Amino acid sequence: MPEYESRDDVLDTSNRGDPAESGLCTLCTSDCVGKCETWQSSLRGREMLYPRRYGDITAGARNATPEGVSYESLRIQGYAHGAEGLPEDVSADPDDALYTNVDLETEFGAERTTKCKMPLMTGALGSTFIAEKYWESFAVGAALRGFPIVIGENVVAVDQESTMADGRVVDAPELDRRIETYQEYADDEYGAIIVQMNVEDQRNGVAEYVAEEHGNDVIIELKWGQGAKDIGGEIQVDSIEYAQFLADRDYVVDPDPYDEAVQDAYEAGNIESFARHSRLGATSAPEPEDVKAGFLETVEYLRELGFERITLKTGAYANKDLALAMRCASEADLDLLTIDGAGGGTGMSPWNMMNEWGTPSVHLHSKALEYAELMDEEGLTVPDLAFAGGIATEDQIFKALAIGSPYVKLVCMGRALMIPGFVGTNIEGALEPERREAINGNWEELPPTVTEYGDSPEEIFAGWQDVQDELEARDVADIPYGAVALWNLTDKLGAGLKQLMAGARTFNIDALERDDLMAANEETARVTDLPLLTEAYDGEAKAILTE
Repeated sequence: MPEYESRDDVLDTSNRGDPAESGLCTLCTSDCVGKCETWQSSLRGREMLYPRRYGDITAGARNATPEGVSYESLRIQGYAHGAEGLPEDVSADPDDALYTNVDLETEFGAERTTKCKMPLMTGALGSTFIAEKYWESFAVGAALRGFPIVIGENVVAVDQESTMADGRVVDAPELDRRIETYQEYADDEYGAIIVQMNVEDQRNGVAEYVAEEHGNDVIIELKWGQGAKDIGGEIQVDSIEYAQFLADRDYVVDPDPYDEAVQDAYEAGNIESFARHSRLGATSAPEPEDVKAGFLETVEYLRELGFERITLKTGAYANKDLALAMRCASEADLDLLTIDGAGGGTGMSPWNMMNEWGTPSVHLHSKALEYAELMDEEGLTVPDLAFAGGIATEDQIFKALAIGSPYVKLVCMGRALMIPGFVGTNIEGALEPERREAINGNWEELPPTVTEYGDSPEEIFAGWQDVQDELEARDVADIPYGAVALWNLTDKLGAGLKQLMAGARTFNIDALERDDLMAANEETARVTDLPLLTEAYDGEAKAILTE
């Protein structure tokens, strides 16, 4: 059992060391036996919204005003009257203005809209082996919940079973598996499968392959970067044969697995792993206009292939690059632009780079809102936005949607939506040991953090029957337990978000406004242009007293 240094006694949750801003442990391991808030919510769903041992306790919030600027230094407003965003045929009667009636549906898109049952999407789950191992849990869970999932970069070329001919992919079984797994359980009306492409993917003909094999129901996402690092995607492999395979696929592999000195060092055990790197994009475009011209050309080519929906993901780069991404997305009529702030990350990134480079999420997202408003003033179309970067809880989802209102339609979450896959798979492997290796389970038996709820899936997973009802004729026992765990976590996130929105008297996503937030300290007020909490609605308050 790991030693836990940070605890929330009210929820009976804990983290290893100081948690990240998201509330997750800085290092999240797939074999963890618990129990941060996200881990615990994967079992118990909306139970985790409330203090434990109800009836025997009282609980009081710490309500500390944090220093610095982060999502934690934003506070959520609540109001004593009103109800915005109810359907037109529904009165604002107390029997209708219930938090359970808050509508979390959202949509994004230019010409062809994509509907989502919840304002969530996954981060890019690409060529990291974690994504490959737990894909069924991630994909089935997202499909059942009706929100998009992103297949990240490099999946095709790192697949040793894939086939290339004349530099182009002609068979990609791992990519096919990922697309088909999601589509098998997806509702035709909600959600989407998004395939991301970087430099190597474009060279390898991934778009052409997807167009031919899967058609335009798949969304293509062009990738400029992410919040975790400012270089291309990376993985580590411990086999020199696999490293040579990747080098043959024209990746940058470090150290060079074909170097004789490296081969000798590997044989001697001095070198144990190899890092595969993707290339930087737009290196031959010195000016923004060059980048934009090349980008628009790429988008036009994708449309000629038949893709009706195209998106872009950018990272925590300089402000000028954020503006360029927004301008390119506008002129190309893209369906979504995901803006990922520093603080995110799911896979392999140089650790000090992850900690020290780039613009943190709240700063980046505040600038995105400023630039979106400027675009509006200039008569430019503002693309639909998704905000990402270390977001894990329902309050952070509320804040991300509100701080970017009305342009933000989705919140992109990486690690938080992966944890249920780990937890559920480990439980399934412990309960069905004959399948443990095949499904990548890590536990030989259920730990006390799980058995306190029972020793059967029906007892352990609070949402087991809800998932069965959703599946109708299918048996819930036949889907990955990780998907059930993802259902539980998103049940908690959805219910918690509805409660916060009802308290702010906003009953659908479009009714959320920046005025529903306030800054907890002066530095946050300066960065976000939100009012300090003691100044928010102060003029209206004084008018009530004096008029």
